[in-house]
Amino acid sequence: MWILLLFLILLGGALVVLFLSARKGPNYSWVEFFARGKDAGFSFAEINLLRRLALMVKLEDPTSLFWSEGQLDMCIREYLRRIQMTGEETKEETQKFLSKLYEYRKKVALEHPKVKKGLSSTRYIEVLQPLKVLVDGVGVYASKVIGNSSKYLSIERPAVPLRKGITDWKGRRLAIYFWRKDDAGYVFDTYVLNEVLMKGTYCLQVAHSDSLFRTQKRRSVRLRTHKPAYLYFLQEGEESPEKVETAPGLKCILQDLSDTGYAVVVGGKGKPEMKIKVQFEVNGEPLVMPGIVRSVDYNEEKNRSVLHVEAYPLSVLTRNRILAAVFGVIPETDYESVFRESSSETEDSALLKEEGGRSDEVKQSVEQ
Repeated sequence: MWILLLFLILLGGALVVLFLSARKGPNYSWVEFFARGKDAGFSFAEINLLRRLALMVKLEDPTSLFWSEGQLDMCIREYLRRIQMTGEETKEETQKFLSKLYEYRKKVALEHPKVKKGLSSTRYIEVLQPLKVLVDGVGVYASKVIGNSSKYLSIERPAVPLRKGITDWKGRRLAIYFWRKDDAGYVFDTYVLNEVLMKGTYCLQVAHSDSLFRTQKRRSVRLRTHKPAYLYFLQEGEESPEKVETAPGLKCILQDLSDTGYAVVVGGKGKPEMKIKVQFEVNGEPLVMPGIVRSVDYNEEKNRSVLHVEAYPLSVLTRNRILAAVFGVIPETDYESVFRESSSETEDSALLKEEGGRSDEVKQSVEQ
């Protein structure tokens, strides 16, 4: 009998708790929502618009859009859908608000704990991480991480020409730079412990370092891609570098993309400081990004270059379209109408190869 009585008391208590919880309403506060929006730099009208968007996409906790990338993306996607339906997409005030949203979205991504913490030791560098190795008194050479143990870091031996006279690597001091994906650039000093042959590759075993210098933090969110594009050389005094070109340019592959720059793969050997622009499609519409080549990774065996380009200041509309693609808030379409070849055929079109009447111009620009 007492067991039944205890059961009824517990059941009654549970019902009371459920009833009180239901009367309390939602487990979030609109006061907190507006306070967070104000701290984020939005105006009262903009916060109210975000409130309506949060309700439209049925966020369980609307305040989560101020710290959750996924929740914020849902709201941005809904906003884009609605301005496309109403025809307000090209209005100046609409683009300004979108720009503000994307800037905040970038801030949320860059303040992720993984990004803010960074690396504290070479023991955490991932295998296959590309490196640039400064050999004291010799030069800078490309390399990569082959293995990482608790005792040492194994890297691919830099391809230093024999004429440089390096016969013994042991004890040689090195400065190593690398860019950690979605984080920052790092530099550290080390020395060679031993030179070994691993799986047919000559490797250097270098000492670990717990003194990594973080050189440049990531300023933008990058999208890894493999998109066919056209490359053009900027002419001196060109007034509208974002103007869409109607004539085909030099075929290339867009490798990554952000609002501050991009990387493209081209055939042949490129050089830094070339002024170029790249044209590709975003959401079915052509987009042009002008910029200057800051560095080049050249693969001699494949005769291909990866051009790392710093973008020139972009118009608000162009920047917003790029960030929409980077954050994946708009579905993209393929460039099928222009590029029918396979990716291998596209990549094999050399930058220095004669194509139409542009070969002399290309050679001259690269060789200068």
